Amino acid sequence: MAESSAATQSPSVSSSSSGAEPSAPGGGGSPGACPALGAKSCGSSCAVHDLIFWRDVKKTGFVFGTTLIMLLSLAAFSVISVVSYLILALLSVTISFRVYKSVIQAVQKSEEGHPFKAYLDVDITLSSEAFHNYMNAAMVHINRALRLTVRLFLVEDLVDSLKLAVFMWLMTYVGAVFNGITLLILAELLVFSVPIVYEKYKTQIDHYVGIAREQTKSIVEKIQAKLPGIAKKKAE
Repeated sequence: MAESSAATQSPSVSSSSSGAEPSAPGGGGSPGACPALGAKSCGSSCAVHDLIFWRDVKKTGFVFGTTLIMLLSLAAFSVISVVSYLILALLSVTISFRVYKSVIQAVQKSEEGHPFKAYLDVDITLSSEAFHNYMNAAMVHINRALRLTVRLFLVEDLVDSLKLAVFMWLMTYVGAVFNGITLLILAELLVFSVPIVYEKYKTQIDHYVGIAREQTKSIVEKIQAKLPGIAKKKAE
């Protein structure tokens, strides 16, 4: 009797469990969610996405303007001078505000306390778990870069190594015209302008990029056909 009751109960249990499983994907199907990533990864990637696509104009403008001014300062002055001036400017603001609030409290005979107490009480310590998570994520990219470096320099694929050689040859001309700070300034301008332009003219850009990709692919195939090592590998 116990076996028969268990047998009669098992279909209901399996049906309830199978019915509970489909509800899980639907629960996370909000429009702005990133189902393929974790909550923290999704939050950081979505924040960067919103930043470079100018979703919040004030926030993006502040970040863009601050970093651009810093890079322009580094182009004109040394790193030590720029860092020193930034720290002096920040200290001037905080010390002036601290003295101002102290004077106001003394005149009004109020006891509001330290003006930055809310920020001083914030816990900014980095836990060991968070540190290990960041290190593990960094190690994934480091190992991938090491494998790619070995693959390119030991010529696992002749075409890829030739592409790197041509790119580095072009970069010698770029380096003769621009220095590192200038390239960083250009990179920032591109990061904060290209995504929004692409989003606006996506159809036209994809059309021309597809044409260029097809032409590049045909040229690479012609080069690979003339290289004996690549031709033998494809024939096998």
